[in-house]
Amino acid sequence: MAEDPLVIETGSAPDACIIWLHGLGADGHDFEPIVPELRLDPDLAIRFVFPHAPMMPVTINQGFVMRAWFDIRGADIGAEPDAAGIRASAAALGEMVDAEIARGIPAERILLAGFSQGGVIALQTGLRYPKRLAGILALSTYLPLAETLAAEKSDVNADIPILLAHGSADPVIPLPLAIASRARLDSLGYEVEWHEYPGLGHGVAPQEIQHIAAWIEKVLK
Repeated sequence: MAEDPLVIETGSAPDACIIWLHGLGADGHDFEPIVPELRLDPDLAIRFVFPHAPMMPVTINQGFVMRAWFDIRGADIGAEPDAAGIRASAAALGEMVDAEIARGIPAERILLAGFSQGGVIALQTGLRYPKRLAGILALSTYLPLAETLAAEKSDVNADIPILLAHGSADPVIPLPLAIASRARLDSLGYEVEWHEYPGLGHGVAPQEIQHIAAWIEKVLK
């Protein structure tokens, strides 16, 4: 994350922050349009931070260099995870959280969000971060390195609010993988709000934006 992220502030003195990670091959501008589309309460002064993933070769795409938070080695997304890449991006996101805390926003007012690969990193980071966070918003994604979570999870984030949203027709992150991720989180005692959108592929539905906005307002108010 050497490049400066895109930053949008909805008020003159933000007292909350949402760090939002894009998916494979996109960049920080990918979710820029969602800020006005959320139509959040104007009394919420939020700093939206949209980082750009580093450029790297991606195995499943014949080694083509693109923006990615970690490598994908095969068509079975959940198999053979790039653990080193996932942990490196999670560490970088943790440093971004630390930087926002240093700028004056309390950890409990910082929300981690991500779509697809970005959601993987949001979950990996937020569930292990050593200070209490506001919540984790994970869209069209799955739980990474699930077998290590029980040993590595942060006690202060044991009841962190989590929203998982997924399309039933997602061809990239299959719905069963997302359902298995939710089941693992449930088994570890996490409170998960789940939304499934019939017929939706690997994207964000208009109704989903409404659900995201309501959840953000619930978590940050």
